[in-house]
Amino acid sequence: MTPEPPAGGKDGGTVAVMAIRAVLWDIDDTIFDYAAADRAGMRRHLRDEGLTGAFGTTEYALRRWQQATELHWARFSAGETSWEEQRRDRVRTFLGDAPLEDAEADAWFARYLAHYEAAWALFPDTVPALDLLAADYRHGVLSNSSLHNQDRKLRLLGVRDRFEAVVCAADIGVSKPEAAAFHTACDTLGLAPHEVAYVGDQPDTDARGAADAGLLGIWLDRHGRGGRPELNRITGLDQLPALLRTLPRADTRFGAPSTFG
Repeated sequence: MTPEPPAGGKDGGTVAVMAIRAVLWDIDDTIFDYAAADRAGMRRHLRDEGLTGAFGTTEYALRRWQQATELHWARFSAGETSWEEQRRDRVRTFLGDAPLEDAEADAWFARYLAHYEAAWALFPDTVPALDLLAADYRHGVLSNSSLHNQDRKLRLLGVRDRFEAVVCAADIGVSKPEAAAFHTACDTLGLAPHEVAYVGDQPDTDARGAADAGLLGIWLDRHGRGGRPELNRITGLDQLPALLRTLPRADTRFGAPSTFG
């Protein structure tokens, strides 16, 4: 599929073509197959916890876990709870508001986490896309997670050295789609928003949020949902280089560090 051309602004109108110097990336369900790892990890965890039949079907249990995750992540994003507490509350909600002590909830989550991490994998198109873009663009990460989690994830997946900066909501105190999250990541790269593209799997949190913050927002629509003509949309990372080639490319030799952290 040919990537849809940059469309742009808040009202879907044409915007001025920008010289892009860097690409900021979302991680989960963009370069890393979070959904598949979460499903595989939860199946193994339910089996080991003796809970396989407790929810009727594994698929129902997976939906229940996702709902608990979304509920308590929203509370964390709103500043209503801590990173550790949102994990504990996910466990308690999943288990039917079980009255678990903090240590019990932490241990349950740790057992789940071991299964989840064992299933980690990049999408097959991630490394080829990074390879194709490496010479012409700087790269960073902006994630609605924590630096502790995402830095470790990128290292275990073997791609941490591809990104000169990893910026995470839990550490900067603001989450996507707030403009301040995108601007903090741009500031970390020492670039203006109009010099940066952002790639993520969520049309509003990622692409729309980035565009409203002045970046080139790109929606990675891996499932082919479509229906958002105002957004720059690709269905695979193999289409990203072609989309970026439609824009003037800035000289990234100036201001880019010689080595990545």
